[in-house]
Amino acid sequence: MHALPMARPVLSQSMIHRSTTLVTDSMPPITPPMSVPECSQPATATVQSVSKTYRQGVRQVDALREVSLNIESGSFVAVMGASGSGKSTLLHLMSGLTRPTSGSVLIEGQNIADLTDYELTCFRRKRIGLVFQAFNLVPSLSARDNILFPLYAAGESLNDESELTELAQPLGIADRLDHRPDALSGGEQQRVAIARSLITNPAIVFADEPTGSLDSVTGDSICKLLRNLCDQQQRTIVMVTHEPSVAIWADSVVVLKDGQIVNQFLTNECTDAQSLAARYQQVVSIGGQEMLHSA
Repeated sequence: MHALPMARPVLSQSMIHRSTTLVTDSMPPITPPMSVPECSQPATATVQSVSKTYRQGVRQVDALREVSLNIESGSFVAVMGASGSGKSTLLHLMSGLTRPTSGSVLIEGQNIADLTDYELTCFRRKRIGLVFQAFNLVPSLSARDNILFPLYAAGESLNDESELTELAQPLGIADRLDHRPDALSGGEQQRVAIARSLITNPAIVFADEPTGSLDSVTGDSICKLLRNLCDQQQRTIVMVTHEPSVAIWADSVVVLKDGQIVNQFLTNECTDAQSLAARYQQVVSIGGQEMLHSA
């Protein structure tokens, strides 16, 4: 194994600021004022009577209305819904990217809605992984340094190069670490983004349309990768998607309509993506009259 180079690029605060989707607060390296455990067991996420209201001029928009949901440890959950149904808002609330108007969001028993901005940043950096449709890689950095970016932002570094190798190998990018984003395919860039989300060894990963910018073959490979993370590493994964062919990889599906959960069902109740699509359309068309008991 090769040792890590003694020096790493120093990322300026302006660069961190430009990458706000990765490190959502442009602030200097911080030491958590609270006890934030290293990732060990997968997280349980619980949403309790959460509502989120936005203002558009004088108009009030209820993005979520009294939503309650429980995500079991080590499970892979897909959140589906039409545009404007509230699915991305729910993911952003659960991942701490925005705060609820009312209700609570618990990750491993910690109500993140009660944390200060400073504490929430610490918690996100240690416990939560984020993957988006847009890869959000820093163009001037190699794949290696994009993956390590969250550590740089927190003023930390790897203890051993083998940690990066062990992360990159199963993602199929171990031989691409020295390449910049413009030399990588779309699938490789998303794999780098996934590796970046895992570098702090979080217990829970939130993915917002992770295959949306990819072709179907590459998208399937990303779905398989997420499935393996859940099965082999016991990661807890919550994924927003509008594609039945993507949702079928999950353990269960949560369906949102008009800011409310109208149904939840297991994917093993569906024989394939087509039957899942039919189930989803049925649920949406009846407006959730067959709504299951909330978790």
